[in-house]
Parts: sequence; structure tokens; C-alpha cells
Amino acid sequence: MHAKAMLVGAAMAAAASLASPAGWAGAKDYRFELVEQRVKAGDGQTFAVRLVHVPSGKPVPDAVIFQTRLDMSPENMATMTAPLTPQPSDQPGIYRFRADFAMAGGWAFSLAAKVQGESETVQGRLTITATK
Repeated sequence: MHAKAMLVGAAMAAAASLASPAGWAGAKDYRFELVEQRVKAGDGQTFAVRLVHVPSGKPVPDAVIFQTRLDMSPENMATMTAPLTPQPSDQPGIYRFRADFAMAGGWAFSLAAKVQGESETVQGRLTITATK
């Protein structure tokens, strides 16, 4: 009977460790990265971001990006925004966008995504430099 109680206790401890936040993967396990830091200033410029699973270093395909914003907050002009249009990508984990970079300077690209199997939202804020 003592051995059975020890097995039940061990099983409960294992289950508790799996249910703890430290046992879950979460938004912190993912990172957005710019494929290229610079774009040309002007209309219809395309840029891309990569979503990476940090522990494995592998790209994350099929994320649902549901919130985006492009503004000039790095230049203290957060109210200057630019519309974005998602573009197709033939590479897993690469998400492409088209935007009008009205002027040269720093642009903040903020985005939020859902990754399959994760309950938390993955968020990123990247700085793109538009050049003349």
C-alpha cells in the first residue's frame, strides 16, 4: 500500500508540474524578426518578417496575424501611420506586407499573432528604416 501511495503522489507531482506555467510554452517562446532592416521610402514597398520558435530556432508557419500597425513613433511621430496589406509568401514562417513609407526614417511595425496550439498571443514590435 505504501508503494501505491508513493506512485499516486509522484503522478500528482508530475501532473502539477505540467499544469504550471513553467511547463507550458507561451508567447515568450516566439519572436518576430525583420528579414531586412531597411526598405526604400516610397509607395508600395514590400517587407517581410519571420516568426521563430525561440527554443528550436525553427520558423513558425501558419500563424494568424490579426493585428498590425505601422507608424513613425521612432521619430516621435506616432500619429503618422501607413496602411498595410498582407502579401503572399512561399516560405514557411515568413510573413510579407506591402506599405507606403511616406518618408525616410524609422518606422515601428507592431503586430500580434495566434500560433496554433498556443493560448497566448504572440506580439512583436520591430523598427524598420526607410531610406531615400
